[in-house]
Amino acid sequence: MNILFLTIGRMDSIESRGIYTDLLREFRDRGHNVYVVSQREKRTGLHTELIVDKGARMLRVRIGNITKCGRIEKGISTLRIEGQYLKAIKKYFKDVRFDLVMYSTPPITFVGAVEYIKKRDGAKTYLLLKDIFPQNAVDIGMMRTSGIYGLLYRYFRNKEKKLYSISDRIGCMSQANVDYVLMHNPEVSSDKVEVCPNSVDAVDFRVDNDTRLAMREKYGIPTGKKVFVYGGNLGKPQDIPFLIECLRTCKDKDDVYFLIVGDGTEYRKLEEYVNTEGQANLTLMKRLPKEDYDRLVGACDVGMIFLDHRFTIPNFPSRLLSYLQASTPVLACTDPNTDVGKVIVDGGFGWWCESNSTEAFSEAVDRAMTADLKAMGKKGYEYLYDNYTVAKSCDKIMKHFDI
Repeated sequence: MNILFLTIGRMDSIESRGIYTDLLREFRDRGHNVYVVSQREKRTGLHTELIVDKGARMLRVRIGNITKCGRIEKGISTLRIEGQYLKAIKKYFKDVRFDLVMYSTPPITFVGAVEYIKKRDGAKTYLLLKDIFPQNAVDIGMMRTSGIYGLLYRYFRNKEKKLYSISDRIGCMSQANVDYVLMHNPEVSSDKVEVCPNSVDAVDFRVDNDTRLAMREKYGIPTGKKVFVYGGNLGKPQDIPFLIECLRTCKDKDDVYFLIVGDGTEYRKLEEYVNTEGQANLTLMKRLPKEDYDRLVGACDVGMIFLDHRFTIPNFPSRLLSYLQASTPVLACTDPNTDVGKVIVDGGFGWWCESNSTEAFSEAVDRAMTADLKAMGKKGYEYLYDNYTVAKSCDKIMKHFDI
């Protein structure tokens, strides 16, 4: 069958690793025709282009800048995406009849494109709900529900409700997400909402001892200390000021070392802290090549997750999966509304504390220092294999559609 996938993410190749590319390859390898619409930001200087990549047809649509730019520019660019995607689909896929349309949030502004394909082709629709917007922006003070700014909130909230309405099925990252959607959107039938979590190929990224030592030496990481690594976005959702206070609280732990790898709107705050404080047991690095990052995670001892304590929506960060692929135990420091900490603790592969107490974080670090990390890491990989593979996600999606 013909499957159309819409994403706001940049997708350079179907063969790259990630929660969407891994899933799309699974559909492709099962004999389906995969079509992808992704973005090219204006700053790249590239125009809209359709290519064939390893059997998948990739339509890359030129849009405005939505990353590493101001809120006004990002807002205007986000509002325009719906029309730009729809125009490109009509031009490049006018002779293709789609059986299934899948799309992810963010953003929620795919409504027009999804609705068009659903009506034109009689296609089934499946929403991969990765972000509950606009409430997540409200939680961390980036949007307001009242006053003049409330107009923007209500616009996006109506788009969100419309997206839920036109979706035949809604796949959520966890049970807490299912519960949240149904509680705050009573018009949505519980029959069409289910858990369809972030998933990847169950690739084993464990490294042997020689590789472990080589990767640490390559990046100047101590070989004789327990290394706690954070990799990923460094933005508002991670509450970087609190992360900095956690690092400061643990600066005198001689047997502990922290490695922060990533980039984002709040990176400079961390960089300023590193340059000012000179904390001896801390290294900050920009993003690394994917292959090096995966091996470096495998060379560390504990992976970390941070989420702002103000969140009322249950985020479930996909970076958990890279830790599990490397058989690395996880320490999650989050708000109490997400169930990622419960999954980690109940699965026996890590620790959880609330992200409003540096003392609680320090105590969790101490517990990790005395744990059997190898055994916990093994449990983590087994949990990944049992719950978070793209084969299972593909099965879950396809069981609903008699196509």
